[in-house]
Amino acid sequence: MPRSGMLFTPINQIRLTNVVVVRMKKGGKRFEIACYRNKVMSWRNKLEKDIDEVLQAHTVFTNVSKGQVAKKEDLVKCFGKDDQTEICKEILEKGELQVSDKERHLTLETMFKDIATTVADKCVNPETKRPYSVSMIEKAMKDVHFSVKPNRNAKQQALDVIPQLKTVMPLERAQMRLRVFITGKEAKKVKDKIIKIVTSTEKEDWDDGSVNLICLIDPGQYRQIDELIRSETKGTGTLELLNLKEITEGEEILE
Repeated sequence: MPRSGMLFTPINQIRLTNVVVVRMKKGGKRFEIACYRNKVMSWRNKLEKDIDEVLQAHTVFTNVSKGQVAKKEDLVKCFGKDDQTEICKEILEKGELQVSDKERHLTLETMFKDIATTVADKCVNPETKRPYSVSMIEKAMKDVHFSVKPNRNAKQQALDVIPQLKTVMPLERAQMRLRVFITGKEAKKVKDKIIKIVTSTEKEDWDDGSVNLICLIDPGQYRQIDELIRSETKGTGTLELLNLKEITEGEEILE
């Protein structure tokens, strides 16, 4: 018997607090793992790569809240192995995240705002070149009945929603301003290829067979142009990023 005032915890039980549970049913049995809050989605979105930052314990449970640990023979039977960490990773990837309705609603609200913030940061009104406020992007997202997908990251969903937002508001990706310098006999051929990719050309200067271009591009085209210059000029051409975002200076943001 334990001494008075001491709490007796059976050796097959582990007590954990402030956890979020990921549950998985396999082989007719229920398995659970205890994770830190806000880390499960970071792991699934490959933002968090350290498993120790995700798992509260490298232990597979049958019931986290009661601290009941899964039996080794059940793990071998259902997963074909008894490596606790590897099984935890499988449950983490394929299991169902157990959260309350209030937590789920808060998570979706936060992600909705994150998506709107990303869109506001990446886009402008093409007529004025000015950015929109986050609240205006949020309103437009509601107007197109955009639904947050909790298993996808905010950046990807922001790229997905931009075409939908264009149906209710003037919107385009903020352009990047580049300087391209190409010399030698390949200059004209490479220049012609670049012109087909860029949104617009602000300046084109030729000097003794070399061309100096200043142009605007959609950010998604940067890698394509970089690879084109590297391969076509054998390293003699240069690409310089002048402005990450082509936005008209001004105090006010569109409301």
